[in-house]
Amino acid sequence: MAKANDSTPEERARKRVKNFTGLMWHLVTYVIVNVFLWVMTPGAVIWVAVPWGVGLAFHAASYFLDESGFQSRRYERILAEEQKREDR
Repeated sequence: MAKANDSTPEERARKRVKNFTGLMWHLVTYVIVNVFLWVMTPGAVIWVAVPWGVGLAFHAASYFLDESGFQSRRYERILAEEQKREDR
């Protein structure tokens, strides 16, 4: 049975770089747009900055959780449970 991380080191590195680049573009866009809004409409920026900031926080959390190996460790644990269940 295939494992969750059956890929070459190059593919995994490419995926990590792509995910990091996506996170950085999200962060840069957030900063630029919110600085522009702060200059143009100081009172209204909160209605954009807070919800978008929450989304950015989730994006960052998903990046760092994936980098920590959380998903692959969980996959291995669940796969072992399923294999035990099948062997019964």
